[in-house]
Amino acid sequence: MNFALVSRLLSTVMLILALAFAVCLGLSGLLDKSSEFERSRNAFLLSIGVALTLSWIFYYVGRGAPKKFFQKEALCVIGLGWILSSVVGSIPYLVITPQIGFANAIFESTSGLTTTGASVLSNLEELPHSLLFWRAMSQWIGGMGVVVFFVAILNFLGASAKMLYANEASGSLSDIEEGRVQRAVLRIVYVYAGLSLLCALAYHIGGMNWFDAVCHMFTTVSTGGFSTRTASFAAFESPLIEWIAIVFMILGSISFFLLLQILKCRFSNIKKNTEFKAYLIILSCSIIAVFGAIYSTETISGFHDALRGATFQVVSIVTTSGFATEDFASWPGLPQAFLLILMTIGGCSGSTSGGIKVVRFVVCVRMCLISVERSIRTRVIRQVKINNRGLNEQAAQDIIIYSVLTFTLLLASILIISIFENKHQLDTIISAAHACFFNIGPGFKEVGPTQTYDFLHDYTKIFLSLTMIMGRLELYAILALFSPSLWKRFK
Repeated sequence: MNFALVSRLLSTVMLILALAFAVCLGLSGLLDKSSEFERSRNAFLLSIGVALTLSWIFYYVGRGAPKKFFQKEALCVIGLGWILSSVVGSIPYLVITPQIGFANAIFESTSGLTTTGASVLSNLEELPHSLLFWRAMSQWIGGMGVVVFFVAILNFLGASAKMLYANEASGSLSDIEEGRVQRAVLRIVYVYAGLSLLCALAYHIGGMNWFDAVCHMFTTVSTGGFSTRTASFAAFESPLIEWIAIVFMILGSISFFLLLQILKCRFSNIKKNTEFKAYLIILSCSIIAVFGAIYSTETISGFHDALRGATFQVVSIVTTSGFATEDFASWPGLPQAFLLILMTIGGCSGSTSGGIKVVRFVVCVRMCLISVERSIRTRVIRQVKINNRGLNEQAAQDIIIYSVLTFTLLLASILIISIFENKHQLDTIISAAHACFFNIGPGFKEVGPTQTYDFLHDYTKIFLSLTMIMGRLELYAILALFSPSLWKRFK
């Protein structure tokens, strides 16, 4: 392990957090009430101080670090970077709302940076604007990933940046040419920033004030789900704002590599993109099915209201945003079943969404169908095709292993949470584990869209925070931290 290089890279992560805290500090002087200003100022000054101190310590330890970079350094930086960011990001919550407690602060911070959207806070309107802004901006930073931002600006990493991005993001890097990693990732950052600007403008034109528009832009483009209002989008009572949110949640859940192809007018690449076509089919069929179920049972009265409600919740769930305009936890079983399936699938690879990703779901389904066919026609040889190209055996095997490992860890999480929460019903425990592991946010039963996670045991919240990071980083960057071989000294 090249500990010096890992330390140097963690220094940059802390520096980015310090800059984010500085923005919030400036806003506290502009937007917070006089009765709130002193506490919020102290909170962000302390946060900046801690982040800068850690940044300096990490940089000092990593000065003159050799540039030899391996897969294990990438995994270590990603895993430790997200855990450390979540801990440091909890400081504003602890200082501004001291009654929240350590476990709740860690949970809220982790939920923000992993774009999960699960919360322990209620009565959001009573919180200082600066804290609400940090809460939203943490999701925007986490949406693309702290690592992506500093990979885009660090030249000394060279080709090693590809390793970092590959372990932080879920997308295929086949479109990134060797030696041009920084340029490619920087283009993605530009797309992300441009999408964010358009979203904020659309929200403001739709009727939001600038503060709400910017905060909801942060959490919509990142498919995060935090809001400045306790009732989320329902508080605005605006169909236009809801449709704007639907559009940008979908854009945020599409691969940024594909969005780059759209901007370059390479529509032939879009037509042959298997994941994108499958995503549109899943999205369309789910909207129709959920709309039919809630309209026929009059769960939501009125054709247009039912259509908008169904569309909003389906898009919010499949993109793993977790926004709510309706209490879908009280819906009939059929639409809830669709939402549960969508929670598991998630959005496209290379996007800000959680879940197992559509491309993995497609590969698993196709491999199952081929396996069934082989049981009948033993001599048939077929290959899974993605984007009109055959998927090699190693890639297919990796997807199967990842899927099995994901559901194994999910089952283990349910068992562990059950130990801490032996007073709560199993459906609530399963829903909490599922919603946090796949970075959804709200679930069903006691953790539904109108509830919070505050009632859970402190140990449960800490454990769920770890599962949020694990789900956000797609398992390996966290699991690797528990492998002794990772920590062998670099030579």
